[in-house]
Amino acid sequence: MRYRIFGNTGLRVSSLALGTGIFGTGWGYGSDREEARKVYTDYREAGGNFIDTADQYQFGQSEDMIGEFMADERDDVVLATKFALGDSANSGLQRTGNSRKAMVQSVEASLRRLKTDRIDLLWVHMPDGVTPIDEIARGLDDLVRTGKILYSGLSDFPAWRIATAATLAELRGWAPVCAVQLEYSLVERTAERELLPMAAAFNLGVVSWSPLGGGLLTGKYRRGESGRAQGLRAVIHEESDSRKTATLDVVLAIAQETGLSAGQVAIAWVLAKGTLPIIGPRTPEQLADNLASLGVELSIEHLQRLDAASAITLGFPHDVVAGRAGRLAGGKAELTDFPVRPAR
Repeated sequence: MRYRIFGNTGLRVSSLALGTGIFGTGWGYGSDREEARKVYTDYREAGGNFIDTADQYQFGQSEDMIGEFMADERDDVVLATKFALGDSANSGLQRTGNSRKAMVQSVEASLRRLKTDRIDLLWVHMPDGVTPIDEIARGLDDLVRTGKILYSGLSDFPAWRIATAATLAELRGWAPVCAVQLEYSLVERTAERELLPMAAAFNLGVVSWSPLGGGLLTGKYRRGESGRAQGLRAVIHEESDSRKTATLDVVLAIAQETGLSAGQVAIAWVLAKGTLPIIGPRTPEQLADNLASLGVELSIEHLQRLDAASAITLGFPHDVVAGRAGRLAGGKAELTDFPVRPAR
């Protein structure tokens, strides 16, 4: 296992985060306590230290299990959890959303389940569409100042809101927004339009969920196997268009050529793009397959084939700007050394 400096912090996290959304059976699909413990233990023994959970996962069961599993090694774990969706099927008005009230109540409940005095990284799980971004950013700053959380990030937010929060925090001297969490895989690349360039400009850590496209990129659904598509019926990609079919064709072809599993090819591609994947294995066998992707170095030719098959159009204004790059550089684009980092 190798480690990364996480975004604009000094935090050191493993190159694969362990997603624990299926630790528990509260949703009617997932791992029982012993199976989840085995996955957790194997991940830790492999050197993994970045645990991702949420109050909503299995309606609190995931946090409860993580609290038990990490009890004897709390200081060695980078613990991330989320709030916004509530910790039960009937959380009600006051325990859901992004308000300061929901934030504080959710954090207090998560701390009890996790059996710890602080959360290393608190994610706002997703926007509620109404809470002002300055209320969210100031609420996160307050929690940092009390020591109940150490870092904060925004999950599934649009780029303009993340940029606003990061700018407000910097201007007002609040604790900085450190990271973004987003869906990113060979079958979901739309983050390349705005979210990834924004994150690079602000030097935010980027954590990508569903690097296997909900299992689609393993090829198991073509083989008639079951998985999240049948169990959770959520976070699922299907071969719903020619691009996804072509992408899976190339993933399977490269897997056959290299002797790798299709899942290892898909995760290795995400790693090559510089984001930090969250893996969500249900079994120790799935975990072992996911971890093996860390030793995979795809060739330039393989990366080019995967890029081409899965390519999306970036749309306006990217296509217009790209078409006028020469004029924007005074007709000397080929002679100009541009900065490595995007302009902020």
